[in-house]
Amino acid sequence: MAKWKKKTLKLKDTHGWSARPGCRIFVADKGAVRFDFPMHWIMEPTADCFQFHDRQPPNDDCRLAVSYQRLPAIDWSGAPLADMLRQVIEQDPRGLTPTMDVASIQRPDLHLVWLEGNFIDPQEFRQAYGRMAIGIGGNIQVLLTFDYWADDAARFTPVWDDVLQSLQVGTYIPDPTRGPRA
Repeated sequence: MAKWKKKTLKLKDTHGWSARPGCRIFVADKGAVRFDFPMHWIMEPTADCFQFHDRQPPNDDCRLAVSYQRLPAIDWSGAPLADMLRQVIEQDPRGLTPTMDVASIQRPDLHLVWLEGNFIDPQEFRQAYGRMAIGIGGNIQVLLTFDYWADDAARFTPVWDDVLQSLQVGTYIPDPTRGPRA
């Protein structure tokens, strides 16, 4: 994902794109990953992911990051996602301490697991929460991370919920100007 290209397209009048109120839609790679995020947030690509911030860094209070990779076209329904997530948490350099059991979302098009933990930010010495999710849809594996200050939990928990509820993985859109309509 190190190479990326932003492209602005004029949507057809009958396009099928629809975001939740107060949100915009993020679509990567013609539908490899798609979700809603708050309208005023800033998106910036990095060498290994796309990041979303509530304000321009370094004045931001949260960071949502998404990365994805293509997988071989085989049956991934038995993939041990919860174990994979626990391994990622164990190797987290911030010392993320889980605050809950692994949660699972199972939909016909997506199997996703996620976990929340807390850590002390090494630069600001403040308690923060980190959420991580790993999911597979079609032949795409997605990794989402969301970090925010502990005292902002009431403000940012609904954002995470919206992202996960609107998340689509491996649902390709042949013509982005028409949207998800056939």
